[in-house]
Amino acid sequence: MLTGEVENYPGFPDGIQGPELMSKMRNQALKFGAKILSEDATSVDFSSRPFKVNVGDKKFEARAVIIATGASAKWLGLPSEARLRARGVSACATCDAPFFPDKKTVVVGGGDTALDDALALTKYAREVTIVHRRDQLRASKILQERVFANKKVTFVWDSVVEEILGKDRVEGVKLKNVKTDEATTLPTDAVFVAIGHKPNTDVFKGQIDLDEKGYISVHDETKTSVEGVFAAGDNLDPVYKQAVTAAASGCKAALDSEKYLQEHPI
Repeated sequence: MLTGEVENYPGFPDGIQGPELMSKMRNQALKFGAKILSEDATSVDFSSRPFKVNVGDKKFEARAVIIATGASAKWLGLPSEARLRARGVSACATCDAPFFPDKKTVVVGGGDTALDDALALTKYAREVTIVHRRDQLRASKILQERVFANKKVTFVWDSVVEEILGKDRVEGVKLKNVKTDEATTLPTDAVFVAIGHKPNTDVFKGQIDLDEKGYISVHDETKTSVEGVFAAGDNLDPVYKQAVTAAASGCKAALDSEKYLQEHPI
């Protein structure tokens, strides 16, 4: 979790740091007998039962599997971006917009995610500048109409972010016009990268059905194309991408897998 302060999770009216929330969830799971292996699954085999999950040279078998691998934000790939994450660089305006009241902010992108982020920021920030590498947006018409009508939002067209400026926090961005190669500097207090998310599902290709973007296809809330394999969280959700919706999805998958195991005792 890249988010620092989490202010919209139920039960924490004063907010909580993202890592602390994760630690509390982990400890609660351990309390009820969960065993946690802090490694990545390298391959799976859902073609026969018991299902097989490989973690390097370790092999696990299971009668039911819940996939909760999440999704990763797409980044620009700049060294300055990585250095200033959580110091003014974010990939979640819904999460972090309240930390920039009356500030100047930049949103990078031109799709629905970028415009949704821009609108979320207008509730707090003084200025929102959308930087887009093309001369027109890819977002839905209704979102474009809302953004164009908002006086807080301005645009820098045909441009990309070459560097995020600042030592200990974001102070500006260096931009390049892709048509003229002209370089400019734009002062800002925050940069929100909104160029999409990639579900962490590569290891499941060929094992369960995925949609064209790699999100897990489910029916009846959490059931995948393989009976006994369930999914939960952001790896099946391209819309909400919130901790609370992922937690709710996880609860559904746990209940569904428990019922499946009861109905298939062997």
